[in-house]
Amino acid sequence: MPAVPSHRPIALFAGRGDLPHTLIQIFQKQKRPFVILAFRGQTEKALVNHLPHLWLSFGEAGKALRYMEENHVKEIVMAGAVSRPTLSEIRPDWEGVKWLAKIGSKALGDDNLLKLIIEMMEKKGYAVVGPDDILEDILAPLGPLTALQPDDQAWRDIARGLEVLCALSPVDVGQAVVIQEGLVLGIEAIEGTDALLERVGPLHRPGPGGILIKTAKHQQEQRVDLPTIGQTTIHKALQAGLQGIAVEAGRTLFLNREETLKLAQENGLFIVGLDSPQCHTFL
Repeated sequence: MPAVPSHRPIALFAGRGDLPHTLIQIFQKQKRPFVILAFRGQTEKALVNHLPHLWLSFGEAGKALRYMEENHVKEIVMAGAVSRPTLSEIRPDWEGVKWLAKIGSKALGDDNLLKLIIEMMEKKGYAVVGPDDILEDILAPLGPLTALQPDDQAWRDIARGLEVLCALSPVDVGQAVVIQEGLVLGIEAIEGTDALLERVGPLHRPGPGGILIKTAKHQQEQRVDLPTIGQTTIHKALQAGLQGIAVEAGRTLFLNREETLKLAQENGLFIVGLDSPQCHTFL
């Protein structure tokens, strides 16, 4: 369900995946004015068809700020997967050069970079909101979400997955891992969860299927880049031969929940919401 509608113009910084589409649908239902900031090589071209948008290269901060000012934007939401750009993809304008100089080596890792971008946008007078500020009940709840629940081996695999993710969190690597009977079949890196599931499919071993475990990184900025699951995740998990998905409750975005749970239920895939891991117990 959408949150209380606002009529203030908002800018959607759009990456890949289902979440930008969901937010646009909500803005349209609310008749809320919005613009899309689309990134070359990242944002899906189909997303912006017949909608107000601006294509940007990474680093074109001045161009983005002028566009938002022209459209009277005061709020920003960032949604969708964005791969960290290569040096050749960064084409800063003068404002971008100044931002890059301020960021410097402090932007090691995606989390630091996102926090610095948010900090600079807020200093420019923009309010940065999270998708969960716009969409009510989008965060995964705690506990079993399907009739089918993990067995003892599945719970051991989930615990193993949390152990791996806790170990990786301080070095800012991925938000997901696939475990099958104690074996790490794959760890999410820059490719994203969908590509991770495609990669682990051929690695599936005989016996109970693997489990996808997704959590936010310990230092995760809550307003951007939270783990996300939806119907696409279910399709990819089934193709990979998995038996279930475990996500961090309260810190994982759950798109089209009713339809997603129905799809999982019909195909014998369990979904469970987990307490936030106490990572100090693993380190």
